[in-house]
Amino acid sequence: MKHTRTMAGLAAAAVLSIALAGCTVRAADTDTETDAAPVSTYPDKPITLIVQANPGGGSDLSSRALADQLSTVLGVDIIVENRPGAGGATALEYVADLPADGYTIGFGPVELAMLKTTQNADVLPEYYDLLGQIMLAPGAISVGADSPYETLEQLLEASKTEPITVGNSGAGSIWEAAAKAIAIESGGEFINVPHEGGAPAVAAAIGSQIDAVVSGAGEAKAGHADGTLRVLAVLHDEEHPDLPGVPTATDAGYPVEFGGWGGIYAPAGLPDDVHTALESGIETAVASEAYTGFQKNAGNLVVYRNSADWTTFVDEQFTRFSELLG
Repeated sequence: MKHTRTMAGLAAAAVLSIALAGCTVRAADTDTETDAAPVSTYPDKPITLIVQANPGGGSDLSSRALADQLSTVLGVDIIVENRPGAGGATALEYVADLPADGYTIGFGPVELAMLKTTQNADVLPEYYDLLGQIMLAPGAISVGADSPYETLEQLLEASKTEPITVGNSGAGSIWEAAAKAIAIESGGEFINVPHEGGAPAVAAAIGSQIDAVVSGAGEAKAGHADGTLRVLAVLHDEEHPDLPGVPTATDAGYPVEFGGWGGIYAPAGLPDDVHTALESGIETAVASEAYTGFQKNAGNLVVYRNSADWTTFVDEQFTRFSELLG
């Protein structure tokens, strides 16, 4: 039989073991040293952080704020590289094909869970090691100050009997999906009007070019503060600190929560020590005073999820968008 030893072989082995008995302790010590896990040197060179959007936008600025702190934590430069295109698919597909060595990571926006459905892009959560969520931009639904609609209920009741135009940041965007979800929840219907970004959509609502707009709460806060925009509801589970007194959609009777979340990812298959170093570094960077201050000023919330929790969340979001937008 395979691997069977003869009696002679066993006897020879026994004699050999006796002859080497005097060396047993030293050999064991040597083996222990040889088998010890090597000390990780990661990272020992700069890390590139790929951003799926143009410089100056929300994803870019959040990425740069995180990179500044992560560089300090890890002790190497974090080089931000913008690769916009195809609603984020260009960057996500690019990173997925790179070696999983920890020296290229990316900012993963909510579109990571949407692009397969909205564009049939080759972007699936399992292509990535999802290292940690770093922020959330809760949604808000608003109307211009001159609008006849004083509450979310009034707007949604009107949408059941008359055409209501609702702006968003672009076709296939998170805010278009949010508007669709609100309409489904209320039994009404919206005419979605895409714009080239959240700011132009908010401006169109202020100028009464559209009936309402769904945007990030941070994009609505300036209009709310100066009285040119009436924010009807926040699409979050609690009041937004920059929009005091504005009810949540749930408070208004429509349990809809939507937000533009983001986190840091890498190609799937990182070595354990690299994964641990990045996950721990991201957690520390997110907790820093400089990073939390940046997100507060931007009108976003600092929402951190570790690798395991964010992976579960993204998988749930992928299923949600597949059902809502498919």
